[in-house]
Amino acid sequence: MSGKIDARATARTRARYNRIAPIYDLIETIVEGTFRSWREKLWSNANGYILEVGVGTGKNFSYHPRGMKIVGIDLADQMLARARERAQKLGMTIDLRQGDAQSLDFPDNTFDTAAATFVFCSVPDPIRGLRELNRVVKPGGKILLLDHVRLDQPIMGNMLDLLDPIISRLWGAHINRRTIENVRQAGLDIEKIEHLGPMGMVKLIVAKPRK
Repeated sequence: MSGKIDARATARTRARYNRIAPIYDLIETIVEGTFRSWREKLWSNANGYILEVGVGTGKNFSYHPRGMKIVGIDLADQMLARARERAQKLGMTIDLRQGDAQSLDFPDNTFDTAAATFVFCSVPDPIRGLRELNRVVKPGGKILLLDHVRLDQPIMGNMLDLLDPIISRLWGAHINRRTIENVRQAGLDIEKIEHLGPMGMVKLIVAKPRK
């Protein structure tokens, strides 16, 4: 692990998402039209006993594979409350719990699949969180990630770096995370990377746990 969990950073992240929970879906209305096909693509790879990290307001619920047992966690209780409402409206049975990606409350080798969409851009210690996914996913299982990353282009990359402190304070998400490098540093084996969106700013990553 990369040291102790930063309790203050985690509390700030929780507070940000609790603050924006009432308007979170509205904020993302415009971009969600694009995200739908990406979410569907990610969830088509999920099977078995599934963990969804960072369920938020439950935007992925419509794409969950039917007939699978799914556990969903989120750091922010107000986001989770909206996810419960959505699950009820959809008539879906999902085990929803408050939890922290940096310290998952599950035994080793519990899940066949772990999935997270636009989550590791906001986890305070993303490498620690990714190592937790490595721990709780069974050998031969899958870790599915959909996230925006820092562009490796001088002008746009530097612009993202400048804007990141403002965006992260307002919205909670970092827009300049090097998620592919973080996945590798966490010790996961990357099977596939798909470049999505303008200039490949969004990545769909399929990885395997390394035991």
